[in-house]
Amino acid sequence: MTAAASAAHGGNPGPQEAGYEPDPHRWRALWVTLVAGFMSLLDVTIVAVALPTIQRDLHASPAQVQWVVSGYALTFALALVTAGRLGDALDRRRIFLLALSGFVVFSAACGAAPGITLLVVARLAQGLAAGFMAPQNSALIQQMFRGAERGRAFGFFGSTVGISSAAGPITGGAILALASGPQGWRWIFYVNVPIGILAVLLGRRLLPSTRCSGRGHVDVPGVLLLGLGVLALMFPLVQAGSGGLGRLWWLFPAGVAILLVFARWQRRLVARGGQPLLDPRLFSDVRGYAVGAGVGTLYFIGFSGVWLVFALFFQHGLGFTPLRSGLAVTPFALGSASAAVVAGRLVGRFGRLLTVCGLSGVILGLGGTALLLRFAPIGIAPWLAAPVLFLGGIGGGFVVSPNITMTLRAVPVHMAGAAGGALQTGQRLGAAVGTAALPGLFYLVLGRSHDYRGALVTALGAALVGMAASLALATFDWQRDRRMRGPHRGCPDEVAHNPMHARQT
Repeated sequence: MTAAASAAHGGNPGPQEAGYEPDPHRWRALWVTLVAGFMSLLDVTIVAVALPTIQRDLHASPAQVQWVVSGYALTFALALVTAGRLGDALDRRRIFLLALSGFVVFSAACGAAPGITLLVVARLAQGLAAGFMAPQNSALIQQMFRGAERGRAFGFFGSTVGISSAAGPITGGAILALASGPQGWRWIFYVNVPIGILAVLLGRRLLPSTRCSGRGHVDVPGVLLLGLGVLALMFPLVQAGSGGLGRLWWLFPAGVAILLVFARWQRRLVARGGQPLLDPRLFSDVRGYAVGAGVGTLYFIGFSGVWLVFALFFQHGLGFTPLRSGLAVTPFALGSASAAVVAGRLVGRFGRLLTVCGLSGVILGLGGTALLLRFAPIGIAPWLAAPVLFLGGIGGGFVVSPNITMTLRAVPVHMAGAAGGALQTGQRLGAAVGTAALPGLFYLVLGRSHDYRGALVTALGAALVGMAASLALATFDWQRDRRMRGPHRGCPDEVAHNPMHARQT
């Protein structure tokens, strides 16, 4: 077994990593990046519960207030790959601290915005800062950790991703409950300021710098092509609430065409010995990267949309307050948090099998929840669904962190930022599809039948289709792993199947 494969199993770094010296501050530095990442991902969903109050206080139209959520998601996704490449080329620590500082400033600007126009502009800038910060998280983990420690670190990272996505509604509801009054929604943004300032101060002390090794060139045509392609795919989705899917459908084929041109341009750069924005060999040569990106994108189509559907069902269908609505789905977040940390320790031993088991658990948990909320007596249905949601959350914890580890474990460290950015871009695109399609389907069924329970089951059923597709892809990869390693246990030898590593060593 090669050195990198031994590291993937949790062994000590081998000859390939002879230059690696563990950073004595690495675990404290990890928590700085996780807190910052938690804030940036939480802000994707936390604002949703405050939209009615924001609309009323700022006298905004529904289309304007929708941009408070969708504008953040749009600029977040646009920045990811470019930000990851800049971190690889320049200095991840510097990019992270600058982006985090910007996130704090723009959070304060959101809270102080006197009107809807300035709030939307501040949210666009806040999302851009979050997009520049996010890929540095996974890249810094690649840089600071090796072997079994890397699996544990990605376990914490995956737990952060899972919790932040599921905890947005309850956190927003709790802040609105504590900061009562017509201007209480502003504290949803102000709460980022003291936490972010503390993270900046600690990050300056603890985060390691990146040695660039001369890789300072940034592919400007690639940045423009990728940005235009992602924008074309996401813009109709963020405008879905105001009829964007019908008016702007032509942007989907245009976006695909632009991304195909982008892919061809990246291949040409590699063939000429240039430095691409997103090296296509990540998908062809790095073991597990392409499959892991596909699994994550398909999973987030269902995972991200269900929380908005649950919020609509509990608040409008059952009359719950935002806080009570958030509490109703808290069991999933608790299960996901507890399982993700454990999964980080097990992924080196069981590999893709963890993702297969986790996806099966999520499908059973959400499917069971849908049936209980559809057929159980309405007064006790949320209580009956709580333990089933908890079990689904445990499954979710075995999806996100193992998939991140399996996807990024064989990526060369000098490409870690771009690889992490591309992985998260797929997740953001999946999340945009889910958050546009599932509530739209919910309202479509509700408008025809006036049956909240039927609308919930239909929307959750559509989410389960996306998760089932993710399960099929993960199962295919697991079976391929089994055939490759034969009678031996553990993860396959990454370097043996990764020409990029072979060329570097």
